[in-house]
Amino acid sequence: MLATASFHPSFFQAIFLGLLQGVTELFPISSLGHTVLIPALFGWHNIVNAQSQESGFLAFVVGLHCGTAIALLIYYRSMWMRIIPAFFRTIPKRAIETKDEKLAWLLVAATIPAGVMGLLLEHKLRTVFAKPMAAASFLFVNGIILAVGEQVRRRTAPPTPAPATAAVAGGAEGLEATTDSPGGLRGAEGDLTTGKLNIRDAIVIGIAQIGALFAGISRSGITMVAGLARGLDHEDAARFTFLLATPIILAAGVYKLGDLTGPLGNGIRGQAIAGAVVAAVAAYISVAFLERYFTSRNLNPFAIYCLVMGAGCLIRFGLF
Repeated sequence: MLATASFHPSFFQAIFLGLLQGVTELFPISSLGHTVLIPALFGWHNIVNAQSQESGFLAFVVGLHCGTAIALLIYYRSMWMRIIPAFFRTIPKRAIETKDEKLAWLLVAATIPAGVMGLLLEHKLRTVFAKPMAAASFLFVNGIILAVGEQVRRRTAPPTPAPATAAVAGGAEGLEATTDSPGGLRGAEGDLTTGKLNIRDAIVIGIAQIGALFAGISRSGITMVAGLARGLDHEDAARFTFLLATPIILAAGVYKLGDLTGPLGNGIRGQAIAGAVVAAVAAYISVAFLERYFTSRNLNPFAIYCLVMGAGCLIRFGLF
């Protein structure tokens, strides 16, 4: 049985962790890994020890996740207002006819694998691997994944075709739109389109997300790499990643909300609210920045950062 420990972060620590979570959850550099490594580097042993024991830390993280999820819902509110009704339209007619209906089912298919495995293993993996050396090792691996993903994408990406009209293929295999990128179909409003993705691809992307249960492996990073491998360009892969993160993060927060309102939340609810507000603001700014960034840039800078940070932390925690 795991040991228990009290967890009472200061408001400064709570706000800092909220900022850290809101940024690193969306940047492909692992929020969980940084939540382990940065407090260890700062000497915040109350936080480091709480992560690998039964404590109120997970209850605190629930608040941060809820803040991030709310920010994503607000940022993509216009898309979700189309995706959700589109999903329910497909149920009585048992057919997928529009791009919003297709996107809704792609998100459902990609959510299931990570959702199921998260329910079964997240707590166990967090308490076992939420340690500086393990997080540093996985962060280094995350850098390798991002770098390899970029190399694979560069070798396999076809040349950009001239604009043309894509034929309607029906169901989950095709949609009517105008092709203007090798990796997807861009709608008139610039929304995410997924011309090359089918349900099988979405399941593969969802399975890839399971890796993010290990501290140091980025959910957004591994999902983007999987999207690139399945034919999306960087912009579409990023947007699909952020949309996919929303229900997973929100569901995890709601599922664990009882921890925050129960005994484990005693003495930390105020800090959790403060951290959640900061996480929401940081996440909103981060997703707005990354949306613009991935229109013309790639994952290589994040790969370099993870390799350097991971190697540096391995040396730091391995020698001292």
